[in-house]
Amino acid sequence: MTKVRENNVTRRARRVRHKLRSMNPGAIRLSVHRSNTNISAQVIDDSKGHTVASASSLEKALRKTNANNANMKTAAEVGKMIGERAVKAGIVEVVFDRGPLRYSGRLKALADAAREAGLKF
Repeated sequence: MTKVRENNVTRRARRVRHKLRSMNPGAIRLSVHRSNTNISAQVIDDSKGHTVASASSLEKALRKTNANNANMKTAAEVGKMIGERAVKAGIVEVVFDRGPLRYSGRLKALADAAREAGLKF
C-alpha cells in the first residue's frame, strides 16, 4: 500500500472515530475489521480499555461450515454471534464503528444481523 493511500485510510478511520466519540462520549462501540478473506467484530469499552465481546470468521465453528469466509452469509453469521455475545455480557446499546470502510455489502450484513440478535445502534 502506498504511503498516500495509507494516510487517506488512516485519516478516514480517525475522522469516523472522532465523530463517534464527540457525539456519544463514553459509549461502548462495535468495531468492525474487514479484509479480502475474513471479517471480525469487537465490542469495546473505551473507558476501561477492555474488549467485552468478539467474533470472527476465523473461528472454528464458522471455518467448518463455510468454505469461503469472504461472503455476506459469513458476515451475517459473525454479526449474529457478536450480537448474542454482547447481549450475554450485558451490553445492549453500542455505537457502530465502521472505521475507514463504507457501510455496504458485508459490513451492512453484519450490522443487520447484530441488530436482529439484540444490539441497538
